[in-house]
Amino acid sequence: MIAAPKLPTPVRILNALGRPLERVLPALSLDPDGLEREARAATGLEDFGTDAYRAGLERLTADLERQGLLHSLGRRITRGRLVDALATRLRLQDWRKRHPEVAKQEIERPIVFMGMGRTGTTILHDLMAQDPANRVPMTWEADAPCPPPEAESYDTDPRIAANEAQTAQVERLIPGFRSMHPMGPLLPQECVQLLAPTFVCMTYQITYHVPEYSRWLHEEADLGAAYAYHRTFLQHLQSRKPGRWVLKSPCHLWHIEALLHEYPDAVCIQTHRDPLKITASLASLGTTLQAMCARPAPVKELAEHWSHWNQVAYERGMRARDEGRVGPDGILDVGFQEFMGDPFETIRRIYGFAGLDFGAEVEERMRAFLAANPGDKHGKHRYRFADTGLDEATERARVRAYQERFRIPSEDL
Repeated sequence: MIAAPKLPTPVRILNALGRPLERVLPALSLDPDGLEREARAATGLEDFGTDAYRAGLERLTADLERQGLLHSLGRRITRGRLVDALATRLRLQDWRKRHPEVAKQEIERPIVFMGMGRTGTTILHDLMAQDPANRVPMTWEADAPCPPPEAESYDTDPRIAANEAQTAQVERLIPGFRSMHPMGPLLPQECVQLLAPTFVCMTYQITYHVPEYSRWLHEEADLGAAYAYHRTFLQHLQSRKPGRWVLKSPCHLWHIEALLHEYPDAVCIQTHRDPLKITASLASLGTTLQAMCARPAPVKELAEHWSHWNQVAYERGMRARDEGRVGPDGILDVGFQEFMGDPFETIRRIYGFAGLDFGAEVEERMRAFLAANPGDKHGKHRYRFADTGLDEATERARVRAYQERFRIPSEDL
């Protein structure tokens, strides 16, 4: 799930009044030092922990300034988003210093879904969340993790209502976004929100036009430090609300080895679907997301961007298996068509792979959720490969090895 951006108070007021935001809002700097000062002032805290985040923050803000094409409202939203991420770092670090026992929390055998978008990972994550033994990071707690959630008040925490109000604002700002990507405080959140305070995170790649930052992220960034922070975040969340973690994000596909270095006992599930459908969907989604803060890049440019980087992810994953860095039984492969044909047989396979029992009561909970939350509950995301401007034969040739290896059928585009 993509995190809903938090709109600064002046923006919310002016937006509600229908005022011309471009004319009344002054331009704001994205200077990293200024962002850090604002986060410190907002929290009254000083210690960000390690400085591993700084390289990503500098790369990201530099690319936003060079190529982000931010409008004045988007600049204000972006500044708020970056300050929020820094404030989360400050608060988690402060809590950890005052509660050193949190660092002793064990993260054991997390189940990690790491398929691309549109491969079924969102509904799989939602269904797994219906098992009371499973622990997923809910949107409200991932957005506002301090203090850590309490088991006794987990379903009534006031942060839930605050997050719902924020979600409603995003829907007003980007009408129809929920049809592309479900949002809500009581829906599971992706790992990108846990990684956002590291500034080594794909959430910025999908929501902004930052090609240089994207290259740095996938080719040069220190993913070890990022995944160490990911563990810190999970330890914090589970310290007063324990459970068996079930996680999800396509970002893990690019960095399987970093994930497994931090969580060597992780139970990894890779979902697969026709790559050309995925490219078309990401180009459409990226255009919509970027429009909130900037003049979006052309659809063809976004499609070329995702065609390239998705290909990198497919190749890295296959190479990690071929070279033995991932064991032959280290990842369970799940086809989209297989899942759509029989969702609960797929879930039984996942539970069996993880060495867990899939009981009748859990299945009943999942079936009830599925019946109450059909895929088109908030409308349907419509996109066409033809809109990308890419050549189908060329793109099909690029992903042939991946499709053949995992027996992924080509779909009607």
